[in-house]
Amino acid sequence: MTASTPLTRPDAQSLVAFSPEVAAAREAGRPIVALESTIISHGMPYPQNVQTAREVEAIIRDHGAVPATIAVLDGRIRIGLDDAQLELLGRSPEAMKLSRRDLPYALSAGRIGATTVAATMICAHLAGIEVFVTGGIGGVHRGAETSFDISADLQELARTPVAVVCAGAKSILDLPLTLEYLETHGVPVVSVGQDNFAAFYTRDSGLKADFRIDAAVQQAAFLRTKWALGLSGGVVISNPVPHSDEMPAVRIQGFIEQALAEAQAGGISGKAVTPYLLARIKDLSGGASLATNIALVKHNAKVGAALAVALAQQR
Repeated sequence: MTASTPLTRPDAQSLVAFSPEVAAAREAGRPIVALESTIISHGMPYPQNVQTAREVEAIIRDHGAVPATIAVLDGRIRIGLDDAQLELLGRSPEAMKLSRRDLPYALSAGRIGATTVAATMICAHLAGIEVFVTGGIGGVHRGAETSFDISADLQELARTPVAVVCAGAKSILDLPLTLEYLETHGVPVVSVGQDNFAAFYTRDSGLKADFRIDAAVQQAAFLRTKWALGLSGGVVISNPVPHSDEMPAVRIQGFIEQALAEAQAGGISGKAVTPYLLARIKDLSGGASLATNIALVKHNAKVGAALAVALAQQR
């Protein structure tokens, strides 16, 4: 590039590319549900990751909405992926784990990137998608009083108006402090089917959610009212794992404590912590935790699709 060559300044929409299915849904005003891609590249092993992604997309279609799995490929934010792109994310060791700070680099450098909760919220909002389904949100890590390790997911929930359907926060975290952080930043935590906040592998964290709203129509009314008031930020929709798929609390807690101790001894920190812990807990549980993870994501897809349909009807 010479000194006289003009620099191009991309605008946000020029960086976003929609799959044909998602583009058609937008044109028709159909409900759309965003899905993250870190769960594919960093959250589960191959081939279960790609298989689960396809099954979750099918569940969303079966419940009246259109799935939009989000990732960064070839310098664009891809809203909706085809089979080949899902396979690439599931297999590629080069896929970056993208949060808010990482998106500009991955796009400008042409890197393959899988979006976390925070990055998926940003991209979903750019695409006009109001509902996002994931497994569990990030939060305040145990020992954060000295490490200051707090997931960017929480700050994104405070600023970006997207409803995040999840099985609570990952139980490897400090759940009381996570809820305190959300309260401080005015992020409502809505529980589905029970009064308490879910704890990912188990249904009940023992901690109260802010509100219990079971019906999708009422959840949608809550969201519409929040955003009509000009209140910024998202909402956590805490949907517990089905009874038949949850793990015994004492058992999973033992696995978590062992994995945390091993991570600390191995000097694992930052964004590497969560993938390490999930993989180690899977090994310690003989694969039981992975089965629970897959079950809860599928269950969240049903709730997320119903919410997206209700929001579309109230638009």
